Amino acid sequence: MKPPPAECPVCGEPVPPTARACPHCGADERSGWNEEETRYDGLDLPDDAFEETSGSGAAGRNGGRRSLLWLVVALIALVAFLALLLR
Repeated sequence: MKPPPAECPVCGEPVPPTARACPHCGADERSGWNEEETRYDGLDLPDDAFEETSGSGAAGRNGGRRSLLWLVVALIALVAFLALLLR
């Protein structure tokens, strides 16, 4: 068994030198902390890109309001369309 990497290539958290698996995400040698085959290696996405789509914070709340607004607009358009058909 080879020693674990200093930083988990799956989640990026530090891994103790005597650990058999990442204490944060559970990745191990069998499940994929092989540094050559890291699944998302090289994407270089900024951390704030994940915060905007996670549904938490201001972006998540505004996204919920925006979805509700579009639902109301769609319902109004449907009612107007049905009123024209039934006329």
